[in-house]
Amino acid sequence: MIKLGVLISGSGTNLQAIIDAIADNRLDASIELVVSSRPDAYGIKRARDVGIPTIALSKEVYREPLAADRLIVQEMKQAGPGRHGVDYVVMAGYMRMVRQPLLEAFPNRIINIHPALLPAFIGAHGIADAFAYGVKITGVTVHFANENYDRGPIIAQRTMEIAEEDNLESLEQRIHDLEHVLYPEVLQLFAEGRVVLSPDRKVQIR
Repeated sequence: MIKLGVLISGSGTNLQAIIDAIADNRLDASIELVVSSRPDAYGIKRARDVGIPTIALSKEVYREPLAADRLIVQEMKQAGPGRHGVDYVVMAGYMRMVRQPLLEAFPNRIINIHPALLPAFIGAHGIADAFAYGVKITGVTVHFANENYDRGPIIAQRTMEIAEEDNLESLEQRIHDLEHVLYPEVLQLFAEGRVVLSPDRKVQIR
């Protein structure tokens, strides 16, 4: 079993997908702590409803991004039974860039999900950007976070066609549905020890 710390900023639907996968025994993991970058994020309620400890940070805390990340490291390192800290930090709709304190504290152990096929359509509006560009195939990427936004080694991708009848709203829903399937599956690969990052920074699944 792996211990997870989850970073969120909003409604927490990917968090809920992880919670559900754990409850259904599809994911051999526990969530030890949820940290939100917004005090009003609905994901906090999702966590509290199932007894997961939460911390809500404010925009004032993030005025000093490095200090904010040091605070998150401190809390993640002290989370869980025996206070030995989490194994992996999972970004689930976390709308802030992770920086040196987090990256150094959890090397190759911070995971993010992006609603497009990286390296295309990086940034906060991947779904809208792909739709506006008119691509016929899009999808979801799970990758390691690093110091370059949306540029970390790719762990897994899942594709889907953009249907002729899709509008932005329907495409967003279909992308999110795909995220909710892929993310727990990828985290289970970590639980099984099957994810290997090679010296050339490419991911292999054993």
